[in-house]
Amino acid sequence: MPAKRKSLPKGTHTLTAHLIIRDAEKAVDFYQRAFGAKVNSVHKTPDGKVMHADLSIGDSHLMFADEFPAMGGKSPEALGGSPVYMNLYVPDDVDSLFQRAVDAGAKVTMPLSNQFWGDRYGQVVDPFGHHWALGAHVEDVAPEEMERRANAMFAEMGKKAAAAGSTQ
Repeated sequence: MPAKRKSLPKGTHTLTAHLIIRDAEKAVDFYQRAFGAKVNSVHKTPDGKVMHADLSIGDSHLMFADEFPAMGGKSPEALGGSPVYMNLYVPDDVDSLFQRAVDAGAKVTMPLSNQFWGDRYGQVVDPFGHHWALGAHVEDVAPEEMERRANAMFAEMGKKAAAAGSTQ
């Protein structure tokens, strides 16, 4: 009797991102350098475009392919940007990961800092237009304290916005 098949391929989770990238071959190298990705597989079309790439980052898979506009697969560059953020958590040293991503070619969109919800967190955009939120959980914050901190942060943002508006 054959063994019962697994409901998920080995190493995958219920939800796995699948990105569309212009020049996906370069993305394989970038994700290795920036995030320490391991290549599981890369399948190419006869003309050399990446039909499917499967990389592992930490305990998760990241899948992507070259853009194929005729089949509906358009990259952030073709669309003028992406509204999606990939969240990548590490157990501790997010500062090194953040710097590694920047050194590999990512652009900082939100500097790394400790956030009111208990994470050390920052954001970058990769050379292919995909946004990444990089974080490490550094503190467990009770819901009441999180709300207090969030209200304080938004009040400070409001004061800064009002001051900036009065100088124009």
